[in-house]
Amino acid sequence: MNFKKIATLLLAGSMALSLTAGCKKKEEGKEAPKAAGDTVKIGFMGALTGDVAMFGKPTLEGMKMAADEINAAGGVNGKKIEIVEADNRGDKQEGASVAQKLISRDNVVAILGDPTTGISKVVAPIAQKAGVVLLSAGATGPGLVEIGDYIFRNTLLDSVAIPACIDYFVNELKYKKVAVITSDNNDYSVGLSQTFRDAAKAKGVEIVADEKVKDGDKDFSAQVTNIKAKKPDVIFFSGYYTEGALIMKEARKQGIKANMFGGDGLFSPEFIKLGGEAVEGSMAALGFSPEQATPETAKFIEAFKKKFNGALPGLFDAQGYDGLMMIADAMKRAASNDPKVFKDALAKTKDFKGVSGTITIRANREPIKTPLCLLMVKGGQYALKAKVPVKMD
Repeated sequence: MNFKKIATLLLAGSMALSLTAGCKKKEEGKEAPKAAGDTVKIGFMGALTGDVAMFGKPTLEGMKMAADEINAAGGVNGKKIEIVEADNRGDKQEGASVAQKLISRDNVVAILGDPTTGISKVVAPIAQKAGVVLLSAGATGPGLVEIGDYIFRNTLLDSVAIPACIDYFVNELKYKKVAVITSDNNDYSVGLSQTFRDAAKAKGVEIVADEKVKDGDKDFSAQVTNIKAKKPDVIFFSGYYTEGALIMKEARKQGIKANMFGGDGLFSPEFIKLGGEAVEGSMAALGFSPEQATPETAKFIEAFKKKFNGALPGLFDAQGYDGLMMIADAMKRAASNDPKVFKDALAKTKDFKGVSGTITIRANREPIKTPLCLLMVKGGQYALKAKVPVKMD
């Protein structure tokens, strides 16, 4: 090699060193990005836009409150919780796509959500196959946890709540006749209606009308006309708040005095906003009420009011919070953030003192949760009608 080439190489090396030093000086004082090992990622699965965003948004709010609390106390097993948000828009296909991204791109160890039964049942096989824990903070219908040993939920089951509510209706309110309305393109509604039919039959309650609607319908005059002729004591609607409010407006228009009863799908401020006076007296069966007198609930309510300008939390805020706290608790008990390990600890959760109630995961990974709260719309807001006893078998 001649001297000219050697000089050229030396000059290039000197420039490279100078540029590297310059870059280092330029980056001095900046915070280095956190290594992947510093955090444990939990995915949020739910709707932030669309018709069921009133379930997804509060679930995420509750998760964020829990994450802030956990991280302020030092995290889980030395790692901070990082929530990875995703909006599935209340759509099953989008839910599947979001789940794949959370798992393959974001490397989450658990997914919290979806609050709805239909999307949860779509996402569950994806999470099970990938070995990622899925905990739904809202799905109440049948056929979810059976999908696999990574699948959980922390909500009050329809199979527990509905028979207990019917007992209350028969014994306390003296209801004997009921009209059933089902959204037949909604998995949650179809399952809940069948649970209600079975329980009503067992309790001797007569179903005098059994009508079908669809999510997104606006005109319910035909169904309400049929119900009016049967003179039910109560209208059981197994769908969501939007259609529920419109059904009750039509019912009042036609002179029906009976009130509506449903599951947590009727629990939303939008139900009252859309229905106005027509939904006064309507009832929803929930595993949470802000009027619960427990230390955990009281502390949560005060923190929520402080964070959200005096607003009271609802069911999905509380269950989103509890869901993340349950996952963190399982990680701590397992001394591991690996879902293959902490799923077994999660399955052994017993008497967990959540803000939405006391939760135990039974041998079949289904939760048993107390209390059961029957909330009624009164004076334009939800109020506790009764705490209904549930069977703990």
